[in-house]
Amino acid sequence: MRVLFLTGSHPRHLYIAKKLEGVGLLSGLIIEKRESFVPKPPDGLLDIDRENFIRHFKERQEAEEKHFGRFTYEDFGENIDKAIINVDELNSEKLKQWIIDFKPDIVFSYGIHKLSNDILQILPQSSFNIHGGLSPWYRGNITLFWPFYFLKPNWAGMTIHYLNDKIDGGDIIHHSIPELNKGDGIHDVACKAVLKVAEDLINIINIIKEGKRIDGVKQGSFGKVFNSSDWKPQHLRLIYNAFNNDIVDRFLDGELGYDEPKLIKAF
Repeated sequence: MRVLFLTGSHPRHLYIAKKLEGVGLLSGLIIEKRESFVPKPPDGLLDIDRENFIRHFKERQEAEEKHFGRFTYEDFGENIDKAIINVDELNSEKLKQWIIDFKPDIVFSYGIHKLSNDILQILPQSSFNIHGGLSPWYRGNITLFWPFYFLKPNWAGMTIHYLNDKIDGGDIIHHSIPELNKGDGIHDVACKAVLKVAEDLINIINIIKEGKRIDGVKQGSFGKVFNSSDWKPQHLRLIYNAFNNDIVDRFLDGELGYDEPKLIKAF
């Protein structure tokens, strides 16, 4: 059974690809080259916001390198059919033909821009997206950040859902959430969520390989689609100045209340 993974180029994206390759469950890989992993702070910020911005993305890089290591396109074996593309090639006729020729049985996407209907129409029935956030509550962009901003770190997790033309809106087959431990910062939890979904993904692929269909659960109209423009560097004041990145500790100590998401599980 041929598994195709379409993913981004950041450490968390390539970690999942390497995890699948390591257990013999990756046949094809398409990597979309993403934006700089450590962006420069925008002009005009106050000193407090500039410092928080630099700290936030520096610590994200450190956390991802600690949890995932460093991988590049060249680290994948010659037995893996692979292509590396720019965002403007994602929905091109060339990529469409590449996928048709590859003939995948299972497709997963993670960390790429939205696929066009032309691409979606050629994908097999077992085609899924891995969303870095708990849908339907946190759809869209930067959705592992917002649970921390709303002081609900136990709502930071991942969603696997059927691919369709809606933003993170397909029927859900599985939620993955990490265990929270004292000392976890915002980036530790995000990384642990990726580690957890990578393990869960292996189980899901093996279920499908056994010929079983995993029924999805339709998403309700509640929740929110977060846009990139919703996030501002000033939001980091709550994470770092109000809480000094100890939101998990304060949550585990019972200071922030407790509200548990109703999770969907494939196994």
